[in-house]
Amino acid sequence: MLRPITLLMAAGLTCWAALATAQEEAPAAQAEETSPFEDLGSPESEANPNAPFIRETFGDWALRCIRAADNSDQCQLYQLLLGPDGTPISEVSILPLLNGGNAAAGVVVVVPLETQLTEQLTLRVDGSEGRRYDFDFCNVAGCVARFGLTAEQVAQFKAGIAGTMEIVPAAAPDQRIELTMGLSGFTAGYTTMEEELSGE
Repeated sequence: MLRPITLLMAAGLTCWAALATAQEEAPAAQAEETSPFEDLGSPESEANPNAPFIRETFGDWALRCIRAADNSDQCQLYQLLLGPDGTPISEVSILPLLNGGNAAAGVVVVVPLETQLTEQLTLRVDGSEGRRYDFDFCNVAGCVARFGLTAEQVAQFKAGIAGTMEIVPAAAPDQRIELTMGLSGFTAGYTTMEEELSGE
């Protein structure tokens, strides 16, 4: 008995064989008119103009943007954090704040739904003393923590080599998952965003 993937491969080969036979039997002009490959695709941005896109990369960070109605780009510094086995675990987005009070930058972190929320999220840079942050809410994409960074913390990010984010899995509350956040390129990316936000 064929396995499902083998059946799919066999079906695919049958389709290709039938297509080749039809093209051999039909005149060239007719083959062009009836070709199932007429659809050459269209840019993703045309199908969904609000889809996020990577405009530029800075080392470990990407400038992920959304095209606004006035045709300007609304961007954040973005990094996808991977687990020890290479599985995507968390997303981190950072945005400089021009009028954030004590916060020089805003941070949004998304983690899996299976996270022990009462244990909060811990963030540290290069082994320094960490700070803990509460989670705000959860949706189908995951659980979200939103918090601010002081100017001093932003300076740590700029001078640092790597950050460490800790979360606790709900299925194993006695364990902690450490995720490494690379800081290569952070200064260049953050400076670019500051200049754009200030209109320089």
